[in-house]
Order: sequence, then structure tokens, then C-alpha cells
Amino acid sequence: MGEHTAAHEDEYRIARLRERLASGGTAELGVQVEHRGGAVLLTGTVPTAALRDEILRLAHDELSGLTVRPDLAVACADAPDRWEELP
Repeated sequence: MGEHTAAHEDEYRIARLRERLASGGTAELGVQVEHRGGAVLLTGTVPTAALRDEILRLAHDELSGLTVRPDLAVACADAPDRWEELP
């Protein structure tokens, strides 16, 4: 397989991951998938660690063999467990 064909296949796989993220339970999360410098960068904020793990699993399934660099933050929306102390 030529270099051009391999690059085209990588772009196809990345597009398929974007489509899976947009159509499943991860839709509306705003996770960005970018191909940069030979790696795939996943960025965004998700509400739970379980959703982050699901996104990483999907990325691993679609992009096996490619370098995936996750930068997914988990937003904690839990109520505080103690009072805030102000000076």
C-alpha cells in the first residue's frame, strides 16, 4: 500500500470515528477529533469518567495502529462535600 493510500485510509478511519461520536450516546459532547503531525488528538470536556472511557474505547476500535493522544477533561458537576472556607 502506498503512502498516499495509507493516508487516505487514516482519514477515512478518523471520519468514521467522528461519525460514531456524533451519532451515539456521546453526541452533543463536543469532543474534537483532529489529525495532527502523525497522531490523532482527542480534545474536549465530558461529564463523566465512564463517558471518557467509552470515547477512548471507540477511538481504539476505529484507530488501532495510529497514535491517539487523548486530552479529555472530566467535568465534575457533583455538589461539594464540605463548606467552602472564605478568608
